[in-house]
Amino acid sequence: MINQYEAVFIMTPVLSEDQMKETVKKIENFMLNNGCEIVHQENWGMKKLAYPIKKKSSGFYHLFEFKAEGSFVKEFELQLKRDERIMRFLTVALDKDAIEYNKKRRENKNNKNNEQE
Repeated sequence: MINQYEAVFIMTPVLSEDQMKETVKKIENFMLNNGCEIVHQENWGMKKLAYPIKKKSSGFYHLFEFKAEGSFVKEFELQLKRDERIMRFLTVALDKDAIEYNKKRRENKNNKNNEQE
């Protein structure tokens, strides 16, 4: 059965802009090559961490919202664990209310961006 998920991961702050983009692209390609449908993704940029992780006090945040088989999540998380550039990650299955909320949030964000232009 195909479910919708949201995954947020934190990359180490010592990466250059190119290395960060390369890491995101690698994960995106892994998802697409394994039959995922990427619904949305956001780069949240560098943020201060609530507590140090691996002696780092900040990190690059990135979010993926995607549709996939339940069995894919285990492989996906294994891929994230193997990548030394990723300090932490969290994958959550979305229910219908969360999916609707995310759609509305994206629409509101797009409307605000269009008004500013």
